[in-house]
Amino acid sequence: MSETPAAPGPAETHGAERAVLRTALRYSGLLVAALAVAGSIVGFLVAGLPGLWGALLGAALAAFFSGVTVWSVARTVGKDPTTTGAVVMGSWIGKMVVLVVVLVLLRGQDFYDRVVLFVVLLIGAVGSALLDYRAVRGGRLPYVGS
Repeated sequence: MSETPAAPGPAETHGAERAVLRTALRYSGLLVAALAVAGSIVGFLVAGLPGLWGALLGAALAAFFSGVTVWSVARTVGKDPTTTGAVVMGSWIGKMVVLVVVLVLLRGQDFYDRVVLFVVLLIGAVGSALLDYRAVRGGRLPYVGS
């Protein structure tokens, strides 16, 4: 008679989840660094100094957004799905408030290029979501079916 393997314990599961989150954070950090460099170069070539500032602002916002996402999920490792959902939704609302405040503060300023900021932020947001998906899909999370 074969024995059924024991289900992974909480420590093993939480360690695997944290490893996936570290991978997602590393990928997002690399993406933002590449966006800051490439966006700054392209932004400067396209729009001069305002393009450079637009790229740097876009990369900074992308770093903030992706960092808060990973942080909110990391804070809820081992919690029930309702808590995780509430924290992730709350952090999303917080990110939108920060975005609105930043855009209001930047309104009327001419030191940055709005198009470059938008493009870099869009690439950062979509790229970060895809990299988070890649980290989760490639992660080794134990699964016990019933």
